[in-house]
Amino acid sequence: MESKPFDLSQDIPNLQSKVFLVTGGTSGLGKEAILALSPRQPSHIYFTGRNTKAAADVVTQAKNASNLPVTITFLECDHMSLASVEDAMKEFISKSRRLDVLFCNAGVMGTDPGLTKDGYEQQFGINQMAHALMIKMLLPTLHSTAQTTADVRIVFQSSVGFRWTPSGGIRFDELKTTQDYWFAGRWVRYGQSKLANVLYASELARRYPNLTAISVHPGVIFTDLWNVHWSLLNRVFVYLATLGQGISANEGARTPCWAMTTSKQSLANGAFYEKVGVVGSPSKDSSDTNLGEKLWEWTEHELEKYGKLSGEP
Repeated sequence: MESKPFDLSQDIPNLQSKVFLVTGGTSGLGKEAILALSPRQPSHIYFTGRNTKAAADVVTQAKNASNLPVTITFLECDHMSLASVEDAMKEFISKSRRLDVLFCNAGVMGTDPGLTKDGYEQQFGINQMAHALMIKMLLPTLHSTAQTTADVRIVFQSSVGFRWTPSGGIRFDELKTTQDYWFAGRWVRYGQSKLANVLYASELARRYPNLTAISVHPGVIFTDLWNVHWSLLNRVFVYLATLGQGISANEGARTPCWAMTTSKQSLANGAFYEKVGVVGSPSKDSSDTNLGEKLWEWTEHELEKYGKLSGEP
């Protein structure tokens, strides 16, 4: 099915009073989303990243893109470290009592075997665990906002790569190893993290129906995720696997921006969107509610010691 028309410069409605938080907003799709949202008069855009210089450039470009004043705040955050994520979310909570849209965009793709600072397989730790902690900490703010607006959203930047996993989908007993398998291991690890995004969105929608949680595939985009450190063989593999599918980061921002700003009635809560307005085909694992519940419970256990605010036991 063809993508529905959606022009970033014309079809994003007025966003007056809405507060956005975009993770990984210093480059790529996160940056493009910020630049697209800024002219539509949002109350506040927060964004995370590691590069303070790049963040300053994004703020300048976003303000230049709008004819009206726009308030943008950068939250320094390293997704390799849950302590850093925790600090960034505490800063957000101290600054804002409202959050209408959380765009879980930050991520890595096809990295070499490695662990985060907390000992998780790198792609799973960055793409899934960091966002899970953010959501855990932001749920009170999201619920509070939903009481006044009835339209609060969590949008995961996932990928059709969630289908690149072997039977069973997520190897829970190996998530604290580098999962260094074989040539295609980096893509199995990536697919595992993106499957987790899809499952987590569905589980959020099931557990908290007052929130809208979905996952999206932005398309095949040549951003910083296309690792210059990949071997020639890996680059050739990806090129051939995506031949003729590449689009720009600006074009790739269409689907997540649509998901963040279209009418609530246009969205199926918990769904995965492969294109603007088009629900993607599920896999056996992405449709497995038992797997989604297991992921939720495993994640809750892993994050028990994180995200406590002052005064909490």
